Amino acid sequence: MKNITPFPQAAHSVSPDVVVLNCPLQLVFDPAPLQLLFDEKEMHVAEEVVCRMLEDIALRLDMMQRGLTARDFSKIDKPAKRVAIVAKQLGLVEVAVTADHVRTCLTQADGVAIEATMARLERGFDVAISEIWNFRDL
Repeated sequence: MKNITPFPQAAHSVSPDVVVLNCPLQLVFDPAPLQLLFDEKEMHVAEEVVCRMLEDIALRLDMMQRGLTARDFSKIDKPAKRVAIVAKQLGLVEVAVTADHVRTCLTQADGVAIEATMARLERGFDVAISEIWNFRDL
């Protein structure tokens, strides 16, 4: 099964002093963790687990956004780490990778890169939610 949603094309002109964080042009979703969850548990129990995990990610994204708004980057790292862990458990590969990219931007103390990568993380999460529920409907 292949569940991939395309992202818009990225800009190609990059200054030589810019660190490029490679990201795919499509959302990468691994359905195996969800398939295992739905195979092991009753449908309503599996759905509740998935909902709790998605709510956890959404809560952490909100915490990260508040830290970004306040320019308090120290409040972004821990929730980003948690987002990456939970996203991997759900098979949301692109969300997990992007959360790790946010952490990379934090270590570089690059506010513009953090904002851009946070925006990519939020867009990826929005698409990922659709992918999860489309997977469930199969």
